[in-house]
Amino acid sequence: MTAYFRHQLADYVEYHRDPRNCAAHVFGIIFLFLAAVLPLTMVPIPGFDGHLTLATLLALPVLIYWLALDPPLGLAIVAAAVLLLSTASAIVANVGVAGVWTLAVVLAVCGVTAQVVGHKVFERRKPSMSDHPVHFLLGPMFVMAKLFIALGFRHDLAAIIGSVPEPAQANR
Repeated sequence: MTAYFRHQLADYVEYHRDPRNCAAHVFGIIFLFLAAVLPLTMVPIPGFDGHLTLATLLALPVLIYWLALDPPLGLAIVAAAVLLLSTASAIVANVGVAGVWTLAVVLAVCGVTAQVVGHKVFERRKPSMSDHPVHFLLGPMFVMAKLFIALGFRHDLAAIIGSVPEPAQANR
């Protein structure tokens, strides 16, 4: 983990304390990623027999950035991105252009709504990217870090983010 990532993550977590906001971010980030890549998946890059699309090409720089910030988290995000890019390819292969654009708009609206509700209703605080625009790129890393912590990995991240709350035990 780079010192830069450690610092940015410490700032980011201050805006994301409520677990409901974190859950809203999981859905919001997935929806927004799919919304962005769906239309771009319709554009093949010539010379690659349709196996490379503009979506994949434009995703590469941010995937490399995430790998550079923290290789294990970055690799997990690359795996998730492959799954989401494959999903986008399957949708594009089976849905017409109007359907792809309609789905992209619906996903974008749902993704933004999830983020807004997470911050306004649950966190009661403005989004972190309003103060730190670079935090726009930290959402996926934060969500993946929370997943790693929940699975019992990366105690170094738990020290920065905090651990996943234990479920309440029922009274006996």
